[in-house]
Amino acid sequence: MRFTSTPRGARLARRLVSHRLNEWGHPYTTPVNETLTLITAELTANAVQHGHVPGRDFHLQLTLADGTFRIKVTDTRAEKQLPSTPPTLDSTSESGRGLHLVDALADDWGVTPRRGAPGKTVWAELRVPNGGRSHTHTAASRPTDSASAHGHNTESFTATSSRLSDDLGLRPGASSYGDRRR
Repeated sequence: MRFTSTPRGARLARRLVSHRLNEWGHPYTTPVNETLTLITAELTANAVQHGHVPGRDFHLQLTLADGTFRIKVTDTRAEKQLPSTPPTLDSTSESGRGLHLVDALADDWGVTPRRGAPGKTVWAELRVPNGGRSHTHTAASRPTDSASAHGHNTESFTATSSRLSDDLGLRPGASSYGDRRR
């Protein structure tokens, strides 16, 4: 899915992942849902804070294949690359802990250049017992590195954040629906 590169977009992405995991059989209060939701929160917050390019959105993809969830967050800022390992923590700093959380919670994570366009994709994987059937949740225009391009059996859910339904607490016409705050 594509989200506006704003704090609201990051919040909607986090809520959508939690909602989708619940639909896929990992209820809201389970460790899998809570862990992937926290990883999503950190990756999308980084995309908004460090990967924001005015007028450009970030993309989110959630897949489950072979018992492993993979979350990918793609932004369009190419010149700000993430380190391959989390930076050293400054105990006096009020920020800078997001990648440490991702590193601690995910089974694997990394950064790859965005294919065919400027930017980068930050991804994280979490292996789950009883993996269930494969799923994918992508943007309207599927990236070339999607799960299906790698031969995974996936089910696609195509939408943009402007099409989210009432079950996420958003309705077209509501005073906060579609606001872009900067």
